[in-house]
Amino acid sequence: MMFIVRSFLPVIRLYLLGLKVLLIQLFSRTFRLPVMPRQDGKVAIVTGGGRGIGYEVVRHMASLGVHVIIGGKDEQEGQTAVRKICQEYKEAKVEFELLDLASLQSVHQFVQSFKHRGLPLHILINNAGIMLVPEGRTQSGFELHFGVNYLGHFLLTWLLLDTLKDSGRTGHCSRVVTVSSSAHSIGKIVLNDLNSSQFYSAHAAYCQSKLAQLVFSAQLQQELQRGGFPVTSCAVDPGVVNTALYQHLWTPLRLVHGTLAPWFLRTPAEGAATVLYTALSPALEGELGGGYWADGCKEMTSPPTFDPELQLSLWESSLQLLGLRWHQMKE
Repeated sequence: MMFIVRSFLPVIRLYLLGLKVLLIQLFSRTFRLPVMPRQDGKVAIVTGGGRGIGYEVVRHMASLGVHVIIGGKDEQEGQTAVRKICQEYKEAKVEFELLDLASLQSVHQFVQSFKHRGLPLHILINNAGIMLVPEGRTQSGFELHFGVNYLGHFLLTWLLLDTLKDSGRTGHCSRVVTVSSSAHSIGKIVLNDLNSSQFYSAHAAYCQSKLAQLVFSAQLQQELQRGGFPVTSCAVDPGVVNTALYQHLWTPLRLVHGTLAPWFLRTPAEGAATVLYTALSPALEGELGGGYWADGCKEMTSPPTFDPELQLSLWESSLQLLGLRWHQMKE
């Protein structure tokens, strides 16, 4: 009986939350991105920028003069995205680099290749993600949702922090934008079982990874402010968006989704609006940046996000799992 409850409770909670968010979304005005100023000279990295929300983020930033590097594991998809954007905007500076967030080695190689070029970095968009995939492990043995959505981006951000710090300045801070989800509100971080080894639920694992992203984003913002570095960190909920992220829904729901999504879900461009706003808006400098954003507004998150003990414990556990040292943050 307990096994059945543990198996189905996360499923029920996530789908009920999804229905609630969708209903609110249907009866609310969709946030429209204001006209953003030109961003010539800026460099950005967008993970998962080959399709969906990430593609629309890359496309819009390229139209404003940003030099954008798409980090993704599907080279054909990434190169196709590059060609499409460069055909639409003849002066666009867009390129693709291989980045598999399920491989710590791939993350290290991506960062090493980027740094070798001597480019600045003004914007990092942690966008790539997976949802409700069957139980599996990354190359380093981490549960897939936790490893890809959270740890891969943690490592990527950490390794790029020095470049972000060097590229920002007062009044023109570098920015780290992490694409999370309203699913964080029903997530629970199990510190003694981050890999969901004791009991696996794809729904619970996904929600845990989204909450972990938010906790990291908030803790990173605190550390950056404490150190006086010209970098801000925020998280974004893009809403319920019609992307390929839903391909692992239960079969009946996937069929319903395929039929109704074009009518009721946000388009990727609409989902990208708040991501772009937090990455580009001049109004979000310094202390006005950071936080958790949805529909163009800063919002409150669930109580665990503000738990200092949880923040510190997850931070230290992540550093240990990734073989990183705290002092690197303070340099």
